[in-house]
Amino acid sequence: MKSTWAALALTLAASTVAASAQPVRWTRYNIPESGTSVDFPSSIFTETAGRPDGYGQRFRTADGRADLTIQAAPNAQNDSPAAFLAKKHPPPRIQYKRVTPRFFAVSSYKGDKVWYNRCNFSGGLVHCVLINYPAEEERDWDKIVTRISLSLSGK
Repeated sequence: MKSTWAALALTLAASTVAASAQPVRWTRYNIPESGTSVDFPSSIFTETAGRPDGYGQRFRTADGRADLTIQAAPNAQNDSPAAFLAKKHPPPRIQYKRVTPRFFAVSSYKGDKVWYNRCNFSGGLVHCVLINYPAEEERDWDKIVTRISLSLSGK
């Protein structure tokens, strides 16, 4: 049984390395209704996976191991980023948290996944990206998540 798990772990590690060795193709995704736009790795998130609340699109990897939501929704209460985040009742053990007057970014672990959320506030809207990916691949995802996060904009 141990050899089966070791072989599975080796296969997963090899597929992660192989996937990260391929050049990533980036696409600018725009939500016309909200002015939200973001760079996303269209060569990684190849499958559509439904629509979130408000405007936008959910994507996932072909194997389902990671997902990305690009979303914009009205900020009906005109909440600050800190107030909006508090109303969402984030888990108590957030690993990374940055809150400014214009955005928040939070990240932590949930089971065997890393989750990362960033929301920018402008024009009465909340423009967000939400990403979930395998914790064992965290280093491979660092640059991808950073580019997605820093490219997020909205009018």
